Amino acid sequence: MPTGNNFRNIDKIFVLVIAVLCLVLYFLPTGFPTQADDYVRCKAEVIAVDNQAVHQRGVVRTGIQGLTLRIEEGEFAGQQIEANNTLLGKLEMDKFFQSGDTAFVVVKGQNGQVSVANVIDHYRLDKEVLLFGLFILVLFWYARWTGVKAVLSFIFTILILWKVLWPLFLKGWDPILLSLLVVCAIVGCVTFLVTGLSRTGVVAFLGTVSGAMAACFLAVWFGQIFKVHGAVVPFAETLLHVGFSHIDLTKIFLAGIFVASSGAMMDVAVDIAVAVTELIAKHPAITRKAAIASGMNVGRAVVGTMTTTLLLAYSGSFTALMMVFMAQGTPIMNILNLTYIAAEILHTLVGSFGVILVAPFTAWLAGWLLISRQ
Repeated sequence: MPTGNNFRNIDKIFVLVIAVLCLVLYFLPTGFPTQADDYVRCKAEVIAVDNQAVHQRGVVRTGIQGLTLRIEEGEFAGQQIEANNTLLGKLEMDKFFQSGDTAFVVVKGQNGQVSVANVIDHYRLDKEVLLFGLFILVLFWYARWTGVKAVLSFIFTILILWKVLWPLFLKGWDPILLSLLVVCAIVGCVTFLVTGLSRTGVVAFLGTVSGAMAACFLAVWFGQIFKVHGAVVPFAETLLHVGFSHIDLTKIFLAGIFVASSGAMMDVAVDIAVAVTELIAKHPAITRKAAIASGMNVGRAVVGTMTTTLLLAYSGSFTALMMVFMAQGTPIMNILNLTYIAAEILHTLVGSFGVILVAPFTAWLAGWLLISRQ
């Protein structure tokens, strides 16, 4: 394998290739273009509110909130408009404005004057850009060149999900096979950016893919045993009502299990591959058997915390639900037999299975690919 200046040059070339690929993905059409209309999307300052038609019961509000807005950008900048904000009594969907807030609005005009205005939500794009910018700056400051590669892999992952995985789901491609291919692409990008085009990267890549395939098999198998339907995923059923009845929601749910856990699998595989590589560099005479044993020991320590990490990551999505069950005194037997709880158990345990199996796969691959002697 290349070393020294040659390795750094190859590393820079690979980073450039991934950057170009990100540009290609960015301009790649999804096949689902945004609606062509005459509406203008912009931000507007809330000058005044009228809450006379708003009815409040506890923390729930219903009715219509009247808003006076001033457009802050675009061809209608400076104009004042009146708009209504309909409150449905659903806290997760309703938005409530106060004077001085900034709203995201969609407007349509004639002869230079606004004729129709629809208030979408609070304007958050500037805050999101600020947060992402701070994330990049801190990453660059701490990790430097590695931080550049980490941001690039982050952007690549977003783009391949947005431009490849989700559009092809909508077009009816097989979710399981497609997700495996996308996971391979993401894992290859991330591991080779982090470790370089080296045997260490190959070990981490193959170890992660092996674990993802094992998790895929377990997800399909236990998904049938659990009799869990893909409609348990939020908004999944909505797809059926908007013209995508050909989509297999259950397969999409099962594919999401190993896609979601592939990041944790990468962590385990890279940790083991790098640790064994360092061990071989310090002790070139080490045998394959000893290297595999050391990789297994490293894997046991990493897996011990990573499985709990997955549990904590997944538990955040159903914290409120479990609090409702606790407040109502629902028996644990009832809770564990509910479809959406069984789906979360399947998601957590199968993902953890994949993380556990990555460790021995990677340790074994490290011993065989990094050492030529017995």
